[in-house]
Amino acid sequence: MSGLYVVGGALRSSLFKQLAEWNSCRKALIVQVNPQTRISEVLLEYDSPADVCPADSPSILFKSATVAGDKLYVCTPTEVLVYQLPGFSLLHYVSLPCFNDLHHVRPTPEGNILVANTGLDLVIEVSPEGKLLREWSVLGEDTWKRFSREVDYRKVPETKPHMSHPNHVFHLGDEVWVTRFEQRDAISLTNPGRRIDIGLQRPHDGHVVGDWIYFTTVDGHLVVANRHTLKVEEVFDLSSIDNHEHLVLGWCRGLVVLEKDKVWVGFTRIRTTRFKENLLWAKEGFETRRKPTHIAFYDLAKRKRLDEIDLEPDGLAVLFSVHNADEALARESPLEKPVGAESSRDNGI
Repeated sequence: MSGLYVVGGALRSSLFKQLAEWNSCRKALIVQVNPQTRISEVLLEYDSPADVCPADSPSILFKSATVAGDKLYVCTPTEVLVYQLPGFSLLHYVSLPCFNDLHHVRPTPEGNILVANTGLDLVIEVSPEGKLLREWSVLGEDTWKRFSREVDYRKVPETKPHMSHPNHVFHLGDEVWVTRFEQRDAISLTNPGRRIDIGLQRPHDGHVVGDWIYFTTVDGHLVVANRHTLKVEEVFDLSSIDNHEHLVLGWCRGLVVLEKDKVWVGFTRIRTTRFKENLLWAKEGFETRRKPTHIAFYDLAKRKRLDEIDLEPDGLAVLFSVHNADEALARESPLEKPVGAESSRDNGI
């Protein structure tokens, strides 16, 4: 492969106080990294317009993206942008008053866009022109009893604590699924009652590759479920692979699966947060033994870390997703069952 797209943002500097999460990033970034040459470059810098952001030092960054064919679908906390690849010319732009803390976007087979609207515990479907087509509460509730259609949530700095915090949208056939951070699972939105219990820790990504669904958890596990049985079959603890110094790898999100058991995984340096219960897994040593924001390449079958690339020299401090620049994620090829992993029975799942 010739390169990876890494999606995230650059931090806003502050000499006098620790910035809240919703004030922390000053610029959205997409960096291309060539693992062979170890050359990287910033392909895109983006600053959200003031009319779609909170007034006071809004956090501006790209959250999780999807590469499909020759298009990249990406979101900021309050916007959806669709770029033509490889030149990154803007094709579509959508920003609706209900957008708050968006975490992921992906296209539907019909050409519409699914949006994980995390701040309102919603997944919504919009047209490329910005027409609201469908919406699903990830809690099965009436969203508009807790929130108001009269409020422009793009101007609201944060709605935390979230009751569910949906992170990542994916398809299983015609079904729309989403990962739920607080419930530690993934659920079908279009066929209610179908659920994958991820357990372990709070999940982020959900990537369908052949018969398998790969989930990241924030503490650095890869959880592999069977798409037919909806059962977890394999678990990989990345913090135990070639980590002899017992460093905290970082907030784990962003995944590219290559060649059966070869994966690139993204990690964001651990920083303090008001919601410290989300970091209990990093309690031991995270103040002084933290890795920088980076991507790492693993051979899961051999339980080896093959490569690691620090992204902070490129200015990318917060990482949300990683993508194969050579191959669209939508063209997922069949993948054999991973080998060499811990079994679900060994992990109490």
